[in-house]
Amino acid sequence: MPAITPCINACILDPATGLCRGCGRSADEIAAWSTMNDTDRMRVMSELPQRMANSPAPVDSAE
Repeated sequence: MPAITPCINACILDPATGLCRGCGRSADEIAAWSTMNDTDRMRVMSELPQRMANSPAPVDSAE
């Protein structure tokens, strides 16, 4: 079973927030994603909607 991921292949780190404008994860979270267990991944993913809502300009996956 493939690992669950919020990645939409639109990786642009916002210099102001340090978060990816495509998925809302931090650079550290992105780097550690493949070694995180499912519990840690789900914890991060539960925070992403709020992060993205507070993001100045999320990237559309169609870009």
